[in-house]
Parts: sequence; structure tokens; C-alpha cells
Amino acid sequence: MDRAEALNLIHENVKNKNLIKHMLATEAIMQKVAGYFEEDVEVWGLAGLVHDLDYDKTLKTPEEHGQLGAQMLKDAGADPKIIQAVLAHGPSFIQEREIPLDIALFAADPLSGLIVAAALIHPQKKLAALDTFFILKRFKEKWFAKGANREQIRACEKLNLSLDKFVELALKAMQDISGELGL
Repeated sequence: MDRAEALNLIHENVKNKNLIKHMLATEAIMQKVAGYFEEDVEVWGLAGLVHDLDYDKTLKTPEEHGQLGAQMLKDAGADPKIIQAVLAHGPSFIQEREIPLDIALFAADPLSGLIVAAALIHPQKKLAALDTFFILKRFKEKWFAKGANREQIRACEKLNLSLDKFVELALKAMQDISGELGL
């Protein structure tokens, strides 16, 4: 599966434009982190891009989120590494995440939302106006972006990647595609 095929699959299954933007943001973060670790940027990016492929279909059964997406990707002939990462990011995955790709996707998913929320409260409402310090300050505020699971984001530390560096990479990745994200 290449990026064009992944995008077609997304447009067939995901109707919420903000969710698609979230998937694009997660793709960008995953590509940046892959580059940092000298991993396969294409595979990591695709995992980020398709990670919420089943979101609309699992709204009423959130425990199936990730499982259905993994099956959809398997049916579409996706790389087994991508299928595993999508499965491992879901709420029903109870095993320890040990594969770097799985850990990175698990951590990047909520971080993209935290960064978007930070941009939206900034006076300029633009990713370009943000810096790592601003994001980390919001990270420490428990009331801010409550849906962005801080412990999940901190999973980056299992990759020997500090929270500061992870936020820096993620913010830069999202700033690079700010036009696509509308921020």
C-alpha cells in the first residue's frame, strides 16, 4: 500500500475533515520521528496516516478501535508492520508495546491533538507561533486538552526520546504541513 492508496481508503471510510487533519498530523509526526531514528519514513508515516481509519465505524464500539482498522488494512494489503502499529495503538491492546513503531504511534496520536489545542488557544492561532516551551507548559496543565493522555504521550521515553525532544520533533513536523492542517 502506498500513500495514494492509503488516502483513497481514508476518503472511503472517514468523513470528518478534522479527523483527516489529525491523521495527516500524526503522519507528519511519525515521519519526523522515523527520520530522527533513521527508520523507514514511509512505513512510519503510513502507520500515522491510517491509524484512525476505522474511527467512524467504531464510534459505538470503541473497544474495537484499532482491531477493525488492522483488519481493513490487512484486506487492503498493507505492510504487516503498519497493521501491527494500528492494532497496538487501540484501547483493547493490552500487551506491552515493545516495537519502536508501535510505541511511537501510541505516543504521537494524543500529542498531535495537544499541539492543535495549544495552537487554538494561542493569540495567533497558528502553529508557526508556537514553540516547544509553550507546548510543554500546556502539557503540564492538567485542565488543558484533557483528552490528550499525558502518560500515553510520555511513552516516547520508552524510545529513549525525551519529552522535550519528542514535542520539538512533533511541533516541527506539524509546522511543516500547517497549510494542510489549516493552522
